[in-house]
Amino acid sequence: MTSPAVSSRDLPHPTREEIRLEGVLHALSDPMRLQIVRELAAVGDELTCSQFALPVTKSTTTHHFRVLRESGVIQQIYRGTAKMNGLRKDDLDSLFPGLLDALLGAATRQADRLADA
Repeated sequence: MTSPAVSSRDLPHPTREEIRLEGVLHALSDPMRLQIVRELAAVGDELTCSQFALPVTKSTTTHHFRVLRESGVIQQIYRGTAKMNGLRKDDLDSLFPGLLDALLGAATRQADRLADA
C-alpha cells in the first residue's frame, strides 16, 4: 500500500488525538495569537492571512500562524494562492469542553476592561 502524494503546499497539522492542552494554552498565551483566534471566532469562517491587521512584521505574523497551526488551534489550507485559516473549534470543544468559549469570554472581558481604563 502506498501513501497518497503530499503536495509541497500541504501544511502539517496535528490530528485531533495529538492536540495537547499545554500546546493550546501556550499558543493562546500570546496576545497576537489570541487576537487571531478571537477574530476567527467572531467571523465564524475562514480568513486569509492578509485579512488580519496585526501590528507586527510579516515574518512574525507567519510565526504566529505556524504556532497556532502546530498546536492544533487553527487549520490552514491553500485555496488557489490564498492560505485560508480556520478555527478548529469542533476539535477543541471535543477535547476540552468549554475551554475555548471560556478563554474567548475572558479575553473579551479583559479587552473591555482595558478599553475603559
